[in-house]
Amino acid sequence: MERTPEQVLCLCALLCVPRVRCEPIRYSVAEEGESGSVVANVAEDAGLTPAQLSARRARIASPAGRQHFRLERATGRLVLAERLDREELCGRSLTCTLAFELLLENPLQFFRVEVAVEDVNDHSPVFPEERVTFQILETSDPGSRFPVEAAHDLDVGSNSIQAYTIAPENEYFSVSFETHSDDDKYVDLVLDQTLDREAHSELLFSLIATDGGSPPRSGTTQIHIVVLDVNDNAPTFTQKLYIGRVLENAPMGSVVLSVVATDPDVGLNGDISYRFSQSVGESHLPFTIDSMSGEIRVTKILDFEDAQKYEISVRATDGGGLSGMCNVMVEVVDVNDNAPELVVSFFSSPLPENAEPGTVVALFAVRDRDSGVNGEITCALEDQLSFSLRPAYKNYYELVTVSTLDREETAQYLVVILTADAGSPSLTNTQTFTVDISDVNDNAPVFNQTSYTMYVRENNIPAVLVGAVSAVDSDAGPNAKVIYSLGPVYAAERDPCSCISVNSENGHVFVLRPLDYEQVRQLEVLVSATDAGSPPLSTNLSGDEHFSLSVQAGANGEKHPELVLAKVLDREEAAFHELVLMASDGGESVRTGTARIRVSVRCTRCACPRTCPWAPRHDISLCMPTSATW
Repeated sequence: MERTPEQVLCLCALLCVPRVRCEPIRYSVAEEGESGSVVANVAEDAGLTPAQLSARRARIASPAGRQHFRLERATGRLVLAERLDREELCGRSLTCTLAFELLLENPLQFFRVEVAVEDVNDHSPVFPEERVTFQILETSDPGSRFPVEAAHDLDVGSNSIQAYTIAPENEYFSVSFETHSDDDKYVDLVLDQTLDREAHSELLFSLIATDGGSPPRSGTTQIHIVVLDVNDNAPTFTQKLYIGRVLENAPMGSVVLSVVATDPDVGLNGDISYRFSQSVGESHLPFTIDSMSGEIRVTKILDFEDAQKYEISVRATDGGGLSGMCNVMVEVVDVNDNAPELVVSFFSSPLPENAEPGTVVALFAVRDRDSGVNGEITCALEDQLSFSLRPAYKNYYELVTVSTLDREETAQYLVVILTADAGSPSLTNTQTFTVDISDVNDNAPVFNQTSYTMYVRENNIPAVLVGAVSAVDSDAGPNAKVIYSLGPVYAAERDPCSCISVNSENGHVFVLRPLDYEQVRQLEVLVSATDAGSPPLSTNLSGDEHFSLSVQAGANGEKHPELVLAKVLDREEAAFHELVLMASDGGESVRTGTARIRVSVRCTRCACPRTCPWAPRHDISLCMPTSATW
């Protein structure tokens, strides 16, 4: 397949820009090809490798729903999914194009592909009647014309009918073929010599229609000529072609138009009756014709979307058997009776709460089966601040995020898309997308108290329960599962006190062995609450009731610890407080770091230095007035 310069430029751009808009990739294929026949290598023409097709889940999407083609990801070839019948797909239209999209994910990208289906001479001309009888006066003048309804060939262009001939040839008749337009074709038998009923009362020959295919095809009808002595005038229509227009919602019985034929004969030979030609009997048409008046009326419900026009042949016959023909074309006028439709090609849900603004959530096309303004569509979102619509290509739109998301604030969005046509009155439709927001581990566990004080009598029994700590995490799933652990309060201690343990699941605190009040009056431990996220987030809780620690998440994922006054300080009670801040990472073998904080309590009259000096070995000294309430 040879590519145009525009397509080459487009392919070059596609190699650089992930989601470029450009002219479609165009191919052509002959109809009647077997399923599996190769059309082209679309991957090569789109600048992609077969590996990319598989990795990015390439697929074909058609708004019409029916897939005529199949993509071989392994080779990148576009093949026929079924035998194509051009006449079934496009009727007698001179052009027949099948359009679809090649969709790729991660990132979302699509290419418009158009395949022109070329006509093959697979239909022979067919006459509407196998035998046509003419009753012709022997007094008819040479040059008289007798219309024959033209043969029909479903093929188009050079494969359609090109010539008519008579076989065997005779001295009385020849054939004349005129084409004014696709809807206006005339075939006449021309009388070349005066008939003599006494010599020949009947003539029988074949009329042959031949198309221009290679090899050509032909169709035949038998012509039966009955020579009459009387009635030397056939009915003649006032027009060769009648054109009528009718609304698709016209009630049954509505008059479309009337055809009129005249006959200068008198009596029975001048009485005219009308009928549709045998090729389109009334049972197959949504119309009927009054045999006496020539009025054509609606008999069935019309639908512009099924048929936009009807071509009918009407024959007028007098009492002597002579007839004339005319063509009638009824155009069906569209009425706004179809609401817009929305066809989804891609939809992503759930969406992670850390998705960047501009993330594509859905790709869809809008369409309306009506025509003109009745088929013009507007598309909008209903009361939505977190998402917006972005035009993609022709009638395609993308649903994208416009702000950051927070699952803890809103876990699910109902995005309603409104479509309306420009008809009068306008018809509307709605499509609702339910977008679920998936959790990201962006919240550390939070203790329900800033510190805990627990009591145990000396000489306690081993493994006695003395209390419990409790922390909650506002995330979901594993990100919200809290695991409790103990750590040393001071950096010099490698392990926490061996006489105290905490249940990792429920936070219950136990004293493991009997204690002696004279040996130890107070024990301090550091409790960590860690979630099961990846990486995990944690919060530490010391045993000092005067202070608490909170961890705030930064915009880039960093963690900022803040030391807070959980209780009013009393210098007479304690001149200073020593605290240990411990940070742990999320590795398989957890590593920790500690910093010692010494908080000196000064009286309200004492001056506090503007900046407290850093102590060696990451120890921090702070000074606070006794009257401060933080």
